Amino acid sequence: MSQNIETATFAGGCFWCMVEPFDQRPGIESVISGYTGGHVENPTYEEVCSNTTGHVEAVKITFDSSIMSYEQLLNTFWQQIDPTDPGGQFNDRGESYQTAIFYHTEQQKQIAENAKQELGASGKFSKPIATQILPAKTFYPAEENHQDYYKKQSFHYRLYKKGSGREDFIKNTWQGKVDKSELKKKLTPIQYHVTQENGTERPFQNEYWNNDKEGIYVDIVSGEVLFSSKDQYDAGCGWPSFTKPVDPYQVENQTDKTHGMVRTEIRSNSSDSHLGHVFEDGPTEAGGLRYCMNSAAMRFIPKEEMEEKGYENYLYLFK
Repeated sequence: MSQNIETATFAGGCFWCMVEPFDQRPGIESVISGYTGGHVENPTYEEVCSNTTGHVEAVKITFDSSIMSYEQLLNTFWQQIDPTDPGGQFNDRGESYQTAIFYHTEQQKQIAENAKQELGASGKFSKPIATQILPAKTFYPAEENHQDYYKKQSFHYRLYKKGSGREDFIKNTWQGKVDKSELKKKLTPIQYHVTQENGTERPFQNEYWNNDKEGIYVDIVSGEVLFSSKDQYDAGCGWPSFTKPVDPYQVENQTDKTHGMVRTEIRSNSSDSHLGHVFEDGPTEAGGLRYCMNSAAMRFIPKEEMEEKGYENYLYLFK
């Protein structure tokens, strides 16, 4: 086992909604739903929900910190919750749905306390941050039907996430808050048209359609990493094409019914920018998907410049 393998434990309300944001991300070994923080051994779901055991619903994440840092995980955690709510999360009320960060080391404790202080001082919320920072206690895995719920019961999961109020809160609070007047100054006309007006650049007449250098592609607005040259291939369409994103959390699928077609649009999770579309005609041996992106929505960072520009954590892609 790598010496960089660590554990993080977060309570963010219903654990059904706390697996997907971390699962399948680079460096993540496992995400387990369960119960922690209480005084009863091996509690059941029904006992925890009765708010008599002292436990909260939580997820235990095993991760490789050389690929995905604790700071990155913590940032993702904040973006799933209302950290000002001391009584639960969204429609789920009671102590078992309270939010908490359970630290496993003194370093994690310091990072979490600093992050909580910074969030409170950011002006994003008018109320104080209620999320507790506590030492890790025994973690009891939940029953099997609660593990990977977003996969096993995907339809109900989507209904629940929307109906509980969590999905809209995340969208309105954490995603896509950009000053378009400032973006007009920062971006070129084609970059602005593509990212903010759902535009499409011309095939074979864009910057990266035939790029053959090693490196990563980042969101032109937020700087978050989107794709790697390792997953790029020539699809013959005239736009840069990839078999998968580097980090699924950074891209969001939306149904696009414009131009008399039904397609799957890809947007940036961090900036809500339009990136392109994904199609099911990609290489079969690589999963069968083709992420057809607009060059204007991205910035290419050559491998030899990644460390200098702050992307050294992603050099593992080229080892």
